[in-house]
Amino acid sequence: MKRRAKPAGKSTGIDLSIVVPMFNESAGLDAFFERTQAVLDGLRLRYEIVCVDDGSVDQTVERLRTISERDPRVKCLALSRNFGKDIALSAGLDHARGEMIVPTDADLQDPPELIPEMIQKLREGYDVVYMRRTRRLGESVLKKITASLFYRILARVSEIEIPRDVGDFRIFNRRVLNALVSLRERRRFMRGLFNWVGFRQTELGFTRAARASGVTRWNYYRLFNFAIEGITAFTTGPLRICTAVGAFVSVGAVVYAIVLVGRALAYGTDAPGHASLLVAILFMGAVQLMLLAVLGEYVGRIFQEVKGRPLYIIRESFGDLRRSGDAGQ
Repeated sequence: MKRRAKPAGKSTGIDLSIVVPMFNESAGLDAFFERTQAVLDGLRLRYEIVCVDDGSVDQTVERLRTISERDPRVKCLALSRNFGKDIALSAGLDHARGEMIVPTDADLQDPPELIPEMIQKLREGYDVVYMRRTRRLGESVLKKITASLFYRILARVSEIEIPRDVGDFRIFNRRVLNALVSLRERRRFMRGLFNWVGFRQTELGFTRAARASGVTRWNYYRLFNFAIEGITAFTTGPLRICTAVGAFVSVGAVVYAIVLVGRALAYGTDAPGHASLLVAILFMGAVQLMLLAVLGEYVGRIFQEVKGRPLYIIRESFGDLRRSGDAGQ
């Protein structure tokens, strides 16, 4: 029988959990912890920083172990391989124990200095405060254009409202965490899941800084796959588009057949053109391949879900970590 994840239980005296998925971030760890802990220490809250190493091949895990031994408020999960950022983030949420939770990145593009303002906004009665990127520093013009285009297409086709220009950086309370850890789908698009669970949400704008160190692993191939994942995760719109395209092509074929029959009756049969026949075959073949590709995306999602594998496998952990739910099941 397939096991269902348990909802997150009561917190254990921790006010704030910072959840940080990491991949090859050893060069920037000192700067990240220096800035983040300086902000958190000024809040006078009981906090934890839950780091999830997503199969790094540098010294990230070793550096995190040293930091955790020096400061028990830093906890770490090291996954057995690279599962992807959204899975790593889910692992961190599974083990977060705070009353308030802030997912962020280790590259300092999401400034930790905004956390006090986020907490203040959350205390006004909201369940989620998401951070909208009003400016994006350190990114090429092409990257900004494609990112803007992606969010606008997603907003158009999605069956739920997903805010534009919003990443994972936000703050939410434990009621939202309870809902999130109960969702165990294997193909995850966290930016959509944050909004799918609902609750009372509001936004704050901020300027997204350039990376403090290292280089991004998000090339255009990975960004394209990310866009496909986001679109297929929350809408069946592409399947409806396939239906519309099929209907349009069918109607066009019927009309063209009627035209050919009419010409044959009126003027007699003329020799068929090789070029027009080849164009028609290539066009119909391209349409069929496109429709099969869209169908394949959804079939692939079904294939991943029905296998029922765990979301992730933990290779090792250190720090006082306890599961909020039935993590990884």
